[in-house]
Amino acid sequence: MDDIVRQAMTKWPDVPHCHGWLALDARGVFRMRDEATQKNNLLGDPIRHTALLAFIHRNYACDAEGAWYFQNGPQRVYVDLQATPFIAHTDANAGMMLHDGQPLKNITAAYLTEEGQLILQNATHLAMLDDRDVAQCLQQFRIEGKPVEDAQLMQWLEAPDKKLDLLIDDKSIPVTRIERIEQNEQGLELGLRFGFVSRPRLRV
Repeated sequence: MDDIVRQAMTKWPDVPHCHGWLALDARGVFRMRDEATQKNNLLGDPIRHTALLAFIHRNYACDAEGAWYFQNGPQRVYVDLQATPFIAHTDANAGMMLHDGQPLKNITAAYLTEEGQLILQNATHLAMLDDRDVAQCLQQFRIEGKPVEDAQLMQWLEAPDKKLDLLIDDKSIPVTRIERIEQNEQGLELGLRFGFVSRPRLRV
């Protein structure tokens, strides 16, 4: 967190939190959501300003209840998550990268949803892979040690009765099939499973 942000929090400790105005989409793009956007349940306008994005990334954190927020000076701006708290991308040279530009290393677990979304986890991050990058990972899947064809993977998603692994950084990561069901006001099933809040809201 930036020092100037810490100073602002100390100087103005009672600034009300903000909810619903900022979102992170499933491709790792932060979006601004005005009242009309919120009312119509839309994602909002992507934030493109490089310096602002860097500021958000540096001051992106999680509270004790699993709700993610951007500390904007003295104000905590909570983030609606379309998927997971972080989004991963593949990089030909650096491997897996997070939406904030940091590497995703030491992956310990992998999950596939019923829709084929790949979710990766290490000790500090939970990240869904950008859907545009999933095809690049298909050759890294193994069923009982053997390369997997598309049809086999689809069969596994319907009936995961065989051992599926994902090869990352010369390690074989076991893959678990999970659900990603919308849960109305509670958010995503992913959030319930992994302990994050996908739609933080003010409690009354």
